[in-house]
Amino acid sequence: MLMHTHEARLAALREELKREGLDGFVVPLSDEHMSEYVGAYAQRLEWLTGFAGSAGTAVVLGDEAAIFVDGRYTLQVREQVDSRFWQYESVPQTSVAAWLGGHVDQGARIGYDPWLHSRGWVAAAEKALAAKGAELVAVTRNPIDAVWHDRPPPSLAAVEVHPLEHAGESSEAKRAALAEGLAQQGLDAAVISSLDSIAWLLNVRGADVARTPVALSFLIANADGTADWFIAEDKLTPEVRAHIGNAVRVHPREAFVPALGQFAGKRIAVDPERSVAAVFAALEQAGAQVIAATDPTVLPKALKNPVEQAGHRAAQARDGAAVTRFLHWLSEQAQNGKVDELAAADKLHGFRRACGDLRDLSFDTISGAGPNGAIVHYRVSDETNRKLEPGSVYLVDSGGQYPDGTTDITRTVWIGPGAPPAEVRDRFTRVLKGHIALAQAVFPKGTAGGQLDVLARQFLWAAGLDYAHGTGHGVGSFLAVHEGPQRIAKPSGGQAGTGHELLPGMILSNEPGYYKAGAYGIRIENLVLVERREIAAAEAEFFGFEVLTHVPIERRLVALELLTPEERAWWNAYHARVLEIVGPQLDGAAREWLEAQCAPLYGDPTT
Repeated sequence: MLMHTHEARLAALREELKREGLDGFVVPLSDEHMSEYVGAYAQRLEWLTGFAGSAGTAVVLGDEAAIFVDGRYTLQVREQVDSRFWQYESVPQTSVAAWLGGHVDQGARIGYDPWLHSRGWVAAAEKALAAKGAELVAVTRNPIDAVWHDRPPPSLAAVEVHPLEHAGESSEAKRAALAEGLAQQGLDAAVISSLDSIAWLLNVRGADVARTPVALSFLIANADGTADWFIAEDKLTPEVRAHIGNAVRVHPREAFVPALGQFAGKRIAVDPERSVAAVFAALEQAGAQVIAATDPTVLPKALKNPVEQAGHRAAQARDGAAVTRFLHWLSEQAQNGKVDELAAADKLHGFRRACGDLRDLSFDTISGAGPNGAIVHYRVSDETNRKLEPGSVYLVDSGGQYPDGTTDITRTVWIGPGAPPAEVRDRFTRVLKGHIALAQAVFPKGTAGGQLDVLARQFLWAAGLDYAHGTGHGVGSFLAVHEGPQRIAKPSGGQAGTGHELLPGMILSNEPGYYKAGAYGIRIENLVLVERREIAAAEAEFFGFEVLTHVPIERRLVALELLTPEERAWWNAYHARVLEIVGPQLDGAAREWLEAQCAPLYGDPTT
C-alpha cells in the first residue's frame, strides 16, 4: 500500500518500529557516503516529513517526534513539516543526542542506521542515552525502507571520463601522490567514501546524484598506488575501463564490506567526518588498526591547479553572460507582476542551457520573491510559487555544472517601478559593504576562514543585524558546489572548515546576506579564488582574492550615501571588468542594458 500522506507514513514507521522491538528511530538526511546532496533512493527524511532542505534530522518516538534543522531552514521547516505531528528543534542550540537524552524513557531501545551516521554521532548518542538507561541499537535494515514501498532504486547511470584537458593532472599522478603520503605515515591503505573524492581521484564523473556529477561507489586507495573501486559494473563503459587502467581493480559495490574484512593487522586510514560508522565497525571487527585521518584527497582537491583555474574562469564567463541575459529579461518582463518564481527559474535555466555545454544545475535554483526570499535555502514548488510583484525584492541564487567549472551566484533584484524603501536600500548596502570588505581582504599565510568572517558582517552588526548562515563555502571543479576543507563562517558552533587556513588555489563563495522574515531576503554572492599577493617590503607571505564571478549588481538597491569613496572605486572597477568579460558575448538590447548597469557609480568615485 502506498503512503499518500506524511501522517500515514509516520504511523506506518511507528508500526514497523514496534515490529522490530524499537522504541524510536533517528532519520538523518544522509547516504552511505555522508553526502550533502543525496540520490532519490536516500531521500528518507523528505519522504517521511515533507522537509525538502539539504540538511536535517528527524527523531521518531512512540508518542512524539521532532525535526532538527539549522538557522538556514527555520522558516522552511515550518512551511513544509506539519506541526501537529512534529516538534521543531534548532541546531546548534540543541542536538539530536541532547534531545534524546531528555525525551526517552528508561530502558528504551532507539534504532539508527549505521550506514547513515558518523562514528562521532554514534558516540554522542550512546552517551546521552546511557545516562537515561536507554540503548542505541544499530539496525541491519533501515525500517523506513520497509514501509517506503515505491522507493526508487539507486541510479545506474553510466560513468564518464573527466579528460585531462579539464582535470589538469592525471589520475595516475594523483594516486601516486596519495600513495606516497600513505607510505610516509606507515599506512597500508585509505578508505575513500566521499563521492566527489572518488570522482576527483579517478578523473571520472557520474550522474547518480542530482546537481553533483558523481557516481555511487566506494574506493580503497592502497599505499602501492593501486586502488580497488567498488561500483556497479554495468555503469562502466569500455572508455572508462581503458581510462582507469589495470592499477584500478573494479569490484561489485556489494563486495565492499567483505573487502574491509580482509584488513586484519593492517593500518587503514578512515575519515571520521566523511565515512559512516559502519565502515569503522567493519574494519575494527576484522582486526584492522583504524587510523582516524582526513580523507587524503580533500586538500589537493581544494587546491585547484592552473588548468582547473583557467577552466573555472572560462565557465564563469559563459555563466555570467547567461545570468546577465536573465537579469536583462527580468528587467523587461517582471515589471508587470505576471512573472512567477517557477517561470523565472525556468527562464534562467534556459539561458544557461543556451550558453553552451551545461551538464546540470549545481543546485536547485533558489528563486524567492518577497517573503520567500527570506527563507535562506528556499525551494520553490507549485504550492509556494509567488509572483514577482512590482515594488518588491526578488532573490535568485543559482549555479551551473560545466565540464570546466562549477558556478554559484546570488543576485538580489528590485522589481520596479518605483524606488526601493529606505530600509531595503540600507540593508542591501550593508550587505554590499561587507561583500566588498571581504573581496578586498589581504591576509597573511596561516589565516583561517573563520578569522575573515567578521569582515562581511561588521556593517550589519553595527546596526544590530546578522544572518544565520556561513559567509563562504568551498566550490569544486565540475564537482560539489559545497566543498571542503575551506570555509568562511563564525568559528563557533563546531562548524567544520572555519579553522582551516586559506591557501592559493582554493575557490570560495563570498555571500553575506540579510533576511527579514515575512518580508524579503538579500544576498550578494560571487565566487573568489585565493591568490598570492606581492606586497613591497612584506615580512611574510600574503594572500588575497581574485573575483571570479562577473555579473552586474543591482544599482537601484544601493544607498549611495553609505558607500565610501574606496567602496565606490571597487564597484566601478568590478563593473568595468563585468563589461569587459560579458559585454562581447551580448548584443542588441541586452548589451545596451549591461552598459547602463556597468556605468560608473557616482561618476568619479573620489568625489
